[in-house]
Amino acid sequence: MLDFLAENNLCGQAILRIVSCGNAIIAELLRLSEFIPAVFRYRDRADQQKYGDIIFDFSYFKGPELWESKLEAKPELQDLDEEFRENNIEIVTRFYLAFQSVHKYIVDLNRYLDDLNEGVYIQQTLETVLLNEDGKQLLCEALYLYGVMLLVIDQKIEGEVRERMLVSYYRYSAARSSADSNMDDICKLLRSTGYSSQPGAKRPPNYPESYFQRVPINEAFISMVIGRLRSDDIYNQVSAYPLPEHRSTALATQAAMLYVILYFEPSILHTHQAKMREIVDKYFPDNWVISIYMGITVNLADAWEPYKAAKTALNNTLDLANVREQSSRYATVSEKVHTQVQQFLKEGYLREEMVLDNIPRLLNCLRDCNVAIRWLMLHTADSACDPNNKRLRQIKDQILTDSRYNPKILFQLLLDTAQFEFILKEMFKQMLSEKQAKWEHYKKEGSERMTELADVFSGVKPLTRVEKNENLQAWFREISKQILSLNHDDSTAAGRKTVQLIQALEEVQEFHQLESNLQVCQFLADTRKFLHQMIRTINIKEEVLITMQIVGDLSFAWQLIDRFTSIMQESIRVNPSMVTKLRATFLKLASALDLPLLRINQANSPDLLSVSQYYSGELVSYVRKVLQIIPESMFTSLLKIIKLQTHDIIEVPTRLDKDKLRDYAQLGPRYEVAKLTHAISIFTEGILMMKTTLVGIIKVDPKQLLEDGIRKELVKRVAFALHKGLIFNPRAKSSELMPKLKELGATMDGFHRSFEYIQDYVNIYGLKIWQEEVSRIINYNVEQECNNFLRTKIQDWQSMYQSTHIPIPKFTPVDESVTFIGRLCREILRITDPKMTCHVDQLNTWYDMKTHQEVTSSRLFSEIQTTLGTFGLNGLDRLLCFMIVKELQNFLSMFQKIILRDRTVQDTLKTLMNAVSPLKSIVANSNKIYFSAIAKTQKIWTSYLEAIMKVGQMQILRQQIANELNYSCRFDSKHLAAALENLNKALLADIEAHYQDPSLPYPKEDNTLLYEITAYLEAAGIHNPLNKIYITTKRLPYFPVVNFLFLIAQLPKLQYNKNLGMVCRKPADPVDWPPLVLGLLTLLKQFHSRYTEQFLALIGQFIRSTVEQCTRLLKLTCLISFLMNSEQSCKFFLTSPSLMKVLSLNLPVTKMNLEAKKLSCS
Repeated sequence: MLDFLAENNLCGQAILRIVSCGNAIIAELLRLSEFIPAVFRYRDRADQQKYGDIIFDFSYFKGPELWESKLEAKPELQDLDEEFRENNIEIVTRFYLAFQSVHKYIVDLNRYLDDLNEGVYIQQTLETVLLNEDGKQLLCEALYLYGVMLLVIDQKIEGEVRERMLVSYYRYSAARSSADSNMDDICKLLRSTGYSSQPGAKRPPNYPESYFQRVPINEAFISMVIGRLRSDDIYNQVSAYPLPEHRSTALATQAAMLYVILYFEPSILHTHQAKMREIVDKYFPDNWVISIYMGITVNLADAWEPYKAAKTALNNTLDLANVREQSSRYATVSEKVHTQVQQFLKEGYLREEMVLDNIPRLLNCLRDCNVAIRWLMLHTADSACDPNNKRLRQIKDQILTDSRYNPKILFQLLLDTAQFEFILKEMFKQMLSEKQAKWEHYKKEGSERMTELADVFSGVKPLTRVEKNENLQAWFREISKQILSLNHDDSTAAGRKTVQLIQALEEVQEFHQLESNLQVCQFLADTRKFLHQMIRTINIKEEVLITMQIVGDLSFAWQLIDRFTSIMQESIRVNPSMVTKLRATFLKLASALDLPLLRINQANSPDLLSVSQYYSGELVSYVRKVLQIIPESMFTSLLKIIKLQTHDIIEVPTRLDKDKLRDYAQLGPRYEVAKLTHAISIFTEGILMMKTTLVGIIKVDPKQLLEDGIRKELVKRVAFALHKGLIFNPRAKSSELMPKLKELGATMDGFHRSFEYIQDYVNIYGLKIWQEEVSRIINYNVEQECNNFLRTKIQDWQSMYQSTHIPIPKFTPVDESVTFIGRLCREILRITDPKMTCHVDQLNTWYDMKTHQEVTSSRLFSEIQTTLGTFGLNGLDRLLCFMIVKELQNFLSMFQKIILRDRTVQDTLKTLMNAVSPLKSIVANSNKIYFSAIAKTQKIWTSYLEAIMKVGQMQILRQQIANELNYSCRFDSKHLAAALENLNKALLADIEAHYQDPSLPYPKEDNTLLYEITAYLEAAGIHNPLNKIYITTKRLPYFPVVNFLFLIAQLPKLQYNKNLGMVCRKPADPVDWPPLVLGLLTLLKQFHSRYTEQFLALIGQFIRSTVEQCTRLLKLTCLISFLMNSEQSCKFFLTSPSLMKVLSLNLPVTKMNLEAKKLSCS
C-alpha cells in the first residue's frame, strides 16, 4: 500500500498541509500577541478619551451609518480617524490576516472531511485514514491544533481587542466591498467570549465549549478521533517509557490533545462517567497539571470544575492521600536519581566502554530524572494555581510540603540532567559516526591475529616451543575467514555469529592445551577482545538517540523555565563558569522546537523559516535574559572602579618628593581596583567558556552575546541617566539648565571613562560601542519626540534605532515632552523666550528684559556638545526643525482664519493696496493712510507677533547649533570638514553648470547623493538654517502687504541703540528685534520670491513717503518759527510730543534730520 505521507499520496499530503499550516498559524498568533497596539487595549484613560469616538467594538455593526455620520459631523474627528488609519492599518491588516487564516484553517479541514466522505480520494475514507498510523496522528493533530488556536487567541488577544481590531480593519480596508470577503464569518468566530486571562477573573458560562462550536465540525469525525485517543498509543511513546509508573508521562502529548478535543464534544465531560473514568485512569492517575502546547499549562482541577463527569472522575487523582503519595514518591525519586547523575558526571566516569555496557541503566536514570523534573515543575507552577481557589491552594501546599520542594535543588537536578543528557548524546553521536570505521578496524585486527596464529602453527613462522599442527593451522585460517565474512549491515546475524566465534576461541584454548604458551594465549585473548568490541559497536543504534530525544523533551517548560531565571543568574554571579552547564540546559530547551516544526518540515512548507526564527528567537532572547547578569555585575564593579579612580586615587605628578611617594602609592585603593578588574575579567571568561551554540536555527556566538549584553546594560544605564538628568522645574527662580547639564556631563564622562578602562580586559571596542549606542539612544529619543509632529508615526517595531536584543527603554513622560530631548529643547525655548529675554546678536547672548542680567549664551551649546556630543546637538537641531514646521503650519491656519475669512480686514487691505499703487510712487498723506490701516487691523497683530517670534527664536537657536557643530567639526575632524566643504562646493558648481547648459550631468532622481550629503553637512554645521524651505505653500492673497503692515505696526515698540541696534522700548510691551526679523525672513522664504520683492517694495515706498512727508512738514514748521521770530514758539513746535510722534515715527534717519533742523532753527 502507498505510504500515507508519500508525495504522490494526495490524501496524506492534503491533511499534512493543513496540520503544517495550523502550527504556523499558532506561531504567528504568538508573535503578533507581542505587538498589539496599546490604544486597542484602552488601558490609558487618555487614549480612551482621545480615540473612544473612532475605535468601536461589534456594536458598530448594529448601525454603521449612524457612527459614520457622527464622525463626518466633526472635522477634527475625521482628521484623527485618518491619522489613526495611517498609523495602524499595517499592523491591523496583519492581525486580520492571522484571524482570517484561523477561519480558513477550519474551513479547509471541514472541506477535507467532506472530500473523504464523498470519495474524492480513491480508496480512502475517514475509517481507513484513522487505521493508518500517520493518518490517525494527523487527523487528531488537525482538530487539536484548531482548539489550541482558539485558546491561544482568547488567552493572548482579549475579546474586546479583537473586536476593535476587526471593526477598524473593516472600516479602513476595502474588505467590505469585496465580493469574496468572509468578514462576517470571521467576526462570528472571533467575537468576544467574555474570557479574561487576568488572574482571579471569573470564567464565562459554557466556556470554552460554546466558543469551540461556533463553526460546526463533523460529529462522527470528533467522536472517532476521541475514540482513537482513548484507546490507542498513537505516537508509540510507551516503547520509550517501558516502566508502568512512567505511563502518564509517555502519553502526556496524547493527554493534552484529548483535553483540548473533549471541548468539541462537551457531553462526555458532563455526563459520560465511564468514559471519563477510563480517560482519567489512563492519562491522569498521578498528574492533573498538563502542558497543552509550548508551555501553556492547565490545571484540570480548575478546568474541569464545571463538568460533573470529569470532576467526579478526577476526584480519585485529587484525593489528598494520592497527592501525598505522588509528592513523596517524586521527592524520593528525585533525590535518588540526583545522586546517580552526580556520580555519572564525575570526571572520567562516562567512558565509551562503560556507556556501551550500561545503556539500559543510563536510559532508566534519564527517564527517572526527566519524569521527576516534569512532575515537580508542572505541579508546583504558580501559573497553574489560582490563588483565589481554596482547594487548588490546599493541594499545592500539600505538594510543596510532601515533596520537600526546593526550587534550587530542582534547578540543580535539571542542570545536571541536561549536562548528563548532553554528554551522552554527544558520545552516541560520535560513536554512531565512527561505528562503521571501528567495526572494520576490529574485524581486520581480529582476522589478522587468527592469520598470524595459523602461520605460527604451520611451522614456517618460528615461535618459541610451538610445534607444527596442520589441523590448528587450517582451523585458525577458517576462523580468520569467518571473522572477515561478518556483515555490518545484518546486525542480528553478525552479533549471533560473533558470540559463536568467541565461544569457539575459548574452547580451542581449553581443548588443545594452548594455555601453556603465553604468546598464543595473548593472541587468542586479543582476538576475543576485538570480537567483544565488535558486539558493543554493533549495538550502537540510532534508536538510543531517538529514545533520549523523546525522554528529554522539555517543551512543557517553555514558559515555566522563567521561574528559575533568578536562580540561574545568582549561580552565575557566584560562579561564572556555571554558564557551560547552562548551555546544556538551553540546548535541552531547544528540543521543544521539534513539536511545532516537525509537520512543517514534513510538508516542505515555506513557513519553516519564519516559524523556526520565531521560536529560536524567543529562546535566544531568554538565553540573553539569563546571561544579562554578567554585564550587570560587570557594570556594578565598573561603577566602583570609577568612583575609586575619580575620588580616591590621586593622579601621580610627573615629579614628586621621595618622602611623598608612600602617600601617592595608595596601595589600598589600587588593590581594590585590581580586585574589581579581576572580577570583571572572570565574568567575561565565564561567558566566553560557552562555545558557539546552534539554538534552533540561530547561531549563538558567546563573544557576540557578551558584547550585546554589555551594549544592553550600557543603553539601560545611559538612557536612565539622560532621563533623570534632564528633568526641569519650570517654577525654579533661576534656570536649572546649566547645572543639570554639567552634572549629566560628569555622569556621561564617568561612563565613557569606564568603558575606555575596561575595553582591554573584556576584549571589546569600547569607543565604537559607546558612540554607536549613545547615538542610537539619542536618535531614537529624537524620533519618538518628533512623532508628536508627524501624522504617520514611527512605531517601535518600525524604528531603525530600536532593537529587540538591545532595547532602548521608554520612560513615563513627566510633562508634555515624551523624552529627555524634548524636555531639553523646551527648557531652552523657555529660558530664551522673546517675551522675557532680549537677544544680542553681536554677543550671541540672551539678557533678561527687566533685570538686564545674562540668561544664557553660546556657552550653553558648548555644554550640550560636551554632554550629549554631536548626536545630541544634531538631534536638537532636527527637533527644532519639526517645531518650526509645526509653527509655520499653525501660522498658515491662523492666516486663513483671522485674515482671509475676515471681511473687515480684507476691505482694509484692499483699500491700502489701492492707495499705495503703484509701488514706485510716493504715497500722499502717508501717515494717515498707514496708521488708519494699522488701527483697523490692530486685533490680529498679537497672535501674528507671537507666531513670528517663535519661528525667529528657533531659527536663532538653529544658527547657534550650526555654529557649534561647525566649530567642533573643524576642531576635531578638520579633514572631514574640509572634504565636506569641497564636495559641497563641487556639487553646487556642477548643478549650476547643468542649469546653464542642460547637456552637462546632473544627479538622477534615484541617486541618493544629494540626500546623503545633506545629512553630513547638517551634522557638520555646514548649512544656513535661514535658507531652508520648511513647508510647501500655496498662493496667499495680501500676504506681502499683511507682513508689511505687521512690521510697521511693531516699529513704535522699538527704539534704536547705537551699541545694540534695535531694542525694546518698554519691557511691559516686549518685542525682540532679532527673532522678529529672522521670523519674518523665514516666513517669506517659504513663498515665491515675488512676495519678498513686493514686501521690500512696500517697505521702500513707506520710507520714501515718510521721509518726504517729514521733510515737507519740517520746512513748514521752521518757516512759521522764522516768521514769528520767536525762539519760544520754535521750541514749542520742535518739543511737542504729539508733533514729534507724527514727525519722527521713531525712524532713526528722521530723528537725525530733526536734530539737524532743530540746530539750524536755533
